[in-house]
Amino acid sequence: MTILNKDTTLCISLAGRPSNIGTRFHNYLYDELGLNFAYKAFTTRDLDGAIRGVRALGIRGCSVSMPFKEAVIPLTDELNASAKAIESVNTIVNNDGRLTAYNTDYEAVSELIGRHALDPGAPVIVRGSGGMAKAVVAAFRDADFGNLTVLARNAAAGRALADKYGYRWVQRDPQPADEIIVNVTPLGMNGPEADALAFPLANIEAARAVFDVVAFPAETPLVRAAQAAGKPVITGAEVIALQAARQFELYTGVSITADQVERASAFSRESG
Repeated sequence: MTILNKDTTLCISLAGRPSNIGTRFHNYLYDELGLNFAYKAFTTRDLDGAIRGVRALGIRGCSVSMPFKEAVIPLTDELNASAKAIESVNTIVNNDGRLTAYNTDYEAVSELIGRHALDPGAPVIVRGSGGMAKAVVAAFRDADFGNLTVLARNAAAGRALADKYGYRWVQRDPQPADEIIVNVTPLGMNGPEADALAFPLANIEAARAVFDVVAFPAETPLVRAAQAAGKPVITGAEVIALQAARQFELYTGVSITADQVERASAFSRESG
């Protein structure tokens, strides 16, 4: 185990509700690879002061979660293409006082679209209209998917998201069709809606592929129903592992293997 010293490089996270997930993921890999790094989660009521601290203290990396993902933009010096694509930030890298902002959620979804060989000619329906939905919709747009529908109860947010990326919005579940269905809501997430199925069973059975961005649990009701129906599935566990791995590589400059990502992800999930 690395002993903290004056040369230890610090990385942090800023979130409204900090968790141990990122902390365990990053510190597990620092320890396994013998890197003199440490990662600590924080919350703050002074975002401007926190980012000034990142710059002034030479903190190498800063993960950014809700509710800071958009508010942090003017506090950085440069937006990477991933952050520009959705005007939202989840990662800041400090290079000698210059802060570059990224969005590794967007990068992870983009990679998974390609890795699972999703067909750009297939229609897509995305349930949700929050920040992560923006990352998902932008990733599909930039992968040249021309036919996408945003499904959202919130009319203002759903319409705004669809309009921003040139798609259409609906408020109710469509008729079952041969399409890619994507859940970007809390439906199926650990908590009050853990038993909720994000799409009707008929839609799941008619789908070409199913993508559930919910990471906890890895097997949501939607994922289990899709597997039972024999559909190709992309899980939120894949998203969270890929985005964290990309952060790790941005902070350390060290590439990690799929096996290392899997072990660190499993370790991070033990804490909930």
